[in-house]
Amino acid sequence: MKYPNLFLENQLCHRIYMANHRLNRLYSVLLEPLNLTYPQYVVMMALWEEDRITLSALSERTQIDVGTLSLMMKKLVGKEFLYTEADASDKRKRYIILTETGRRLTEKANDLPQQVLCACPNVSEEDLKELSNLLDKLNGRPTPID
Repeated sequence: MKYPNLFLENQLCHRIYMANHRLNRLYSVLLEPLNLTYPQYVVMMALWEEDRITLSALSERTQIDVGTLSLMMKKLVGKEFLYTEADASDKRKRYIILTETGRRLTEKANDLPQQVLCACPNVSEEDLKELSNLLDKLNGRPTPID
């Protein structure tokens, strides 16, 4: 081919796609015992960090659109990991709150990052920090990880 800039091996997007696909497969196996999908895990991590937040705040924090989050909330409520509560002064405003079961899930999830790292033996913790920083820049978030 006379256009080497179109070779698959020269495409950053394809490398990101392959890494994403590999991580999705890995996380699906690791999250199965927790009864969570990866997007649900993202939501739970955000709530473990800051419980009792609004849907719009959760959307901003996770970068998952509100419509998708609304459907996800129903499933997580059904799993008894969280519940919603209306604001006392504004009934249109609802808070998302972890149940005790949802809080205790952290005990099972705590070692997931280490399991992911172990599943990628060619990648060091330093490599992951560097990759995280580069992806933040690519995503318009130049916030370095210490």
